[in-house]
Amino acid sequence: MSKIEIIKITDKSKLDRIDKVLSNEIEISRSQIKEWIKEGLVEVNNKKIKANYKVRLNDEIKYEKPDIKTLDIIPENIDLDIIYQDKDVAVVNKPQGMVVHPANGHENGTLVNALMYHIKDLSGINGYIRPGIVHRIDKDTSGLLMIAKNDKAHEALAKQLANKTNKRSYLAIVHGNFKKLKGTIDAPIGRNPKDRKKQAIVPNGKNAVTHYEVLEQFNNFSLVRCVLETGRTHQIRVHMASIGHPLAGDLVYGPRKSLKGNGQFLHANILGFVHPTTNEYLEFEVPVPKIFEQTLQKLRNISKK
Repeated sequence: MSKIEIIKITDKSKLDRIDKVLSNEIEISRSQIKEWIKEGLVEVNNKKIKANYKVRLNDEIKYEKPDIKTLDIIPENIDLDIIYQDKDVAVVNKPQGMVVHPANGHENGTLVNALMYHIKDLSGINGYIRPGIVHRIDKDTSGLLMIAKNDKAHEALAKQLANKTNKRSYLAIVHGNFKKLKGTIDAPIGRNPKDRKKQAIVPNGKNAVTHYEVLEQFNNFSLVRCVLETGRTHQIRVHMASIGHPLAGDLVYGPRKSLKGNGQFLHANILGFVHPTTNEYLEFEVPVPKIFEQTLQKLRNISKK
């Protein structure tokens, strides 16, 4: 059963926008409060208001907190490499081949199924299918993801992504060798007009920026570091293919003949962000998966011959 609560404002220091005031009073995210206001669940002095309403002294705020919906997602005891965890955030090292959240054809065995089992408190901002998920990486991309354990942490982490203040660094094996060892790819990405399942560089796409640096070069392949300034779907895969260096193992954006593996050789090895509560900068780094390292060694050995 949903419950109606009433708050009377008697403190002058609390005179602010209704969404901010209510968020501070009951520790629910402002975005969630705005949703309640849209749904007509918040009244001031028995009248419906908008999210920008400025609270006045002696205002009586009445709100109805809706019932929490139960998730249809089944928690699964799947091995999960949790690198870090506290009451606000967690950092996990997602294995290659794991889908981040449930979808048609992938109802179980996802990162979310695993999170539901191993971490009991997750933010709800991204909906009931993606609890705690602030950002995502592709199924066949491995590496670090930050997870929000409450809505306020989720909002803070999402804001860092939007403001491009966090750090996301990837290692990739790509086709070909480079003449220019460092560069920036600044090209908008959107749906491929000829294939809706793919992304492409399109004039009306969303701003996308990738910085790359060549770390090693082999016979017809290179190891590069890619640092994301933005986080568009398939961004590194599309951007590297656009400059003639598609990711090895990427059969969607690269050639059919490539290195054998479990999909594209792309690993999110470094993740850095400011903690939403302590304001401390945290940075994590994980090594590449075994198949990635083995492939690198083979390329190094072939290059020596």
